[in-house]
Amino acid sequence: MTLRFTTMIVAVAAGASAAFAQAPMQAPARSPSANAIIDAKAMTPEQRSAAILAQYGEPVFDPESAQRTEEALKRYKTIAAKGGWPLIPASAKYAAGAEGPDVELLRRRLVITGDLFTVESSGPYNDELIAGVKRYQLRNGLLATGLVGPRTLAALNVPVEKRIQQLEASLQRMQAIGFKFGERYVVVNIPAAYAEAIEGDKVVRRYRVVVGKSEKPSPTVTSQINNVNLNPTWTVPASITKHEIAARMRKDPGYLTRMHMQVLDGRGNALDPASIDWSEDKVPDVTVRQDPGEWNALGRLRIDMPNSYAVYMHDTNQRNLFANDYRFDSHGCVRVDNVRDLAAWLLKDTANWDRTQIDLGIATGLRQDIKLSKSVPVAWIYLTAWESRDHIVQFRNDIYDQDAQLNEAAADIKAFLNPTSEPVTR
Repeated sequence: MTLRFTTMIVAVAAGASAAFAQAPMQAPARSPSANAIIDAKAMTPEQRSAAILAQYGEPVFDPESAQRTEEALKRYKTIAAKGGWPLIPASAKYAAGAEGPDVELLRRRLVITGDLFTVESSGPYNDELIAGVKRYQLRNGLLATGLVGPRTLAALNVPVEKRIQQLEASLQRMQAIGFKFGERYVVVNIPAAYAEAIEGDKVVRRYRVVVGKSEKPSPTVTSQINNVNLNPTWTVPASITKHEIAARMRKDPGYLTRMHMQVLDGRGNALDPASIDWSEDKVPDVTVRQDPGEWNALGRLRIDMPNSYAVYMHDTNQRNLFANDYRFDSHGCVRVDNVRDLAAWLLKDTANWDRTQIDLGIATGLRQDIKLSKSVPVAWIYLTAWESRDHIVQFRNDIYDQDAQLNEAAADIKAFLNPTSEPVTR
């Protein structure tokens, strides 16, 4: 399979003598709710979508993303040349009012990346410092508590060389993807586990999504969304049938019946599950199909986007997963929180299919395939670093460990195209 393709960065002060003597850019305007803590488990899907949209309104990916990210890369390389940033010791304890060398060190660390705009030689862990920590957390995809917990500490201590690697890999993906942006388009950023609907260069919808597990990663892909299916059936992939379904049937012969699944032969004729040998390595070539309903793994709605990976976006019967911070749990497809809202946006120019009609159509329990009057471009991308239009550089974890692979491959190609006079030996 092919590789799948917030912090304000600082301008280096002229003549700065220390690695952390940086001058931050002006802070972008933020909505009042930008620093609000999102309790996803206590929210409805609609509330979750509204909350994450309020946190930041700029697209992850737009036509100028590569240019901005390239500039961010240059600035991070300058930070590296100045010595990077100091490590925060694991023993450091931060709480409102705390003072001491560790607090001063944190201030200096945040100034380097522009998350804090002034540095004091001493002083308590005050509101200004808490706000700086929140800014750092937001641009790193962390819960904006203003407290330095284990995850925030780990992010703060990622070396600048690693951040440069992330920017380099993400820039390569942006330059190679060849996505044709439209007036309206959808982007799924896999490492961030979010989807965005962009219209008129603005993010008008943002959703939590569940993407592929590390062992079953979601691919990078570009396509056109052309259909919305209400009450879809689910044809189980052969690999899942032979391994996961077969294993369940060996333990629980009533599993398929309970899950409203049928076994079909090559002609589409129904077979008795009890007549199948579900022993490992003996499962015949049969099709397992799940009927529409709340039990269906695709939930009540599927969004079609033709592609060679046979992946798509859909609802789910496990909606509790959207409340999790770690949302890497699918077999490669993208499950979308508040997916009916996304469907309504996709269908807004398609006659007779507003949100009310979508809900009524689902309530019938009957499968309905709705063709969009105009297809909408969609890109699933793999960006662990990017700079948005408000000059905030964001980072996410390299969940599939692909950045190093891509950078090594690029280095090998560069070496091949630009050979030195020295012979290459293996």
